[in-house]
Amino acid sequence: MQPTLTTYIARHFLVGLGLTAVAVAALILLFDVIELLRQTARIPEATLGVVMTLGLLRLPLVLQTALPFVFLAAALIVFWRLSRASELVIIRAAGVSVWQVLVPLLGLVLVLGALNVGMVNPLAASLFTQFERAARDVGIGGDNPFSLSEGGLWLREARDDGFAIVHARDAWQERRVLNLSQVMVMEMGPDDVPTWRVDAPRGQLADNRFVLEQATVSVPGQPPETQARLVVQTELSLPKIQEKFAAPESMSFWELPAFIAFFESAGFSAHAHRMHWYALLASPAMLCAMVLLAAVFGFKSSQRRGGWLARVVGCVVAGFLVYFFSQVTYTLGQSQTLPVGLAAWSPTLVTGLLGTAVLFHLEDG
Repeated sequence: MQPTLTTYIARHFLVGLGLTAVAVAALILLFDVIELLRQTARIPEATLGVVMTLGLLRLPLVLQTALPFVFLAAALIVFWRLSRASELVIIRAAGVSVWQVLVPLLGLVLVLGALNVGMVNPLAASLFTQFERAARDVGIGGDNPFSLSEGGLWLREARDDGFAIVHARDAWQERRVLNLSQVMVMEMGPDDVPTWRVDAPRGQLADNRFVLEQATVSVPGQPPETQARLVVQTELSLPKIQEKFAAPESMSFWELPAFIAFFESAGFSAHAHRMHWYALLASPAMLCAMVLLAAVFGFKSSQRRGGWLARVVGCVVAGFLVYFFSQVTYTLGQSQTLPVGLAAWSPTLVTGLLGTAVLFHLEDG
């Protein structure tokens, strides 16, 4: 009987999960498209088709944030359907305990969570990168002036009459100063024509200015001029560069470890990316904890509408409390107030242990 019952509940859960995911995705897309239409109201090139494309590109990543609530709602729907059809009473009368029902379901959720981290998350990150590129082409979204790779450091700064490009072969951070070696600064005019270029073996970025040593200034039509010390004013700063750098959510689970190692080897702080990676590791267990939370409110036979309404409201409130707690610990982890491992895993552990304790208290199985 147990394999048949497990298959039956798993099938109902997958159907409920699919319907809930579609409904939540539709709501997210609706509000996102409305917001994008507001942002692009004065851009003639931003047609409805372009806006819909932007919304669809960003949808998978936004849906990742709502995934715990999707699993919570799907599990609650399953328990509600079993209770409405009096199947919970029959299951309990047959001697099947709560844990005989929940353990296979938790195993299924754990597998789905692992597939989400390993397959869906990289796809969502890739689509979000395309969204950022397409949004900049349309004329919305911020410009990302920072690129760090094996080829060195690249900076781009918009100016009133053009833009400036900065390249350094090596870059490393010391406190609030960004040290640069083999620096090149080039200013481009409104027609993308270089107006001047500076090359220097060493330089620093501090206090919104580039300080270059032994700089060679080249201006079209004039001989190069060498200066022992040259100061170039800029709107860029180290905090602004780090703020504009690629968001952790825009990088896939598989790319994060190598990026964190490379970024920290350059002397930069990759704490936000490390925190996000730990949160992704904990996400399958968090989905299981949300199913346990749904079981606390849903695994009880009740034929009264008022009783189920109170349970649904209580489950929703508990879900938002878990979300609030997870956001607080995530922020504490990013600010290095808590260790990243503790900050990422504590919401999952607290929710799972409390759910397990309540089920042991309420159920005799």
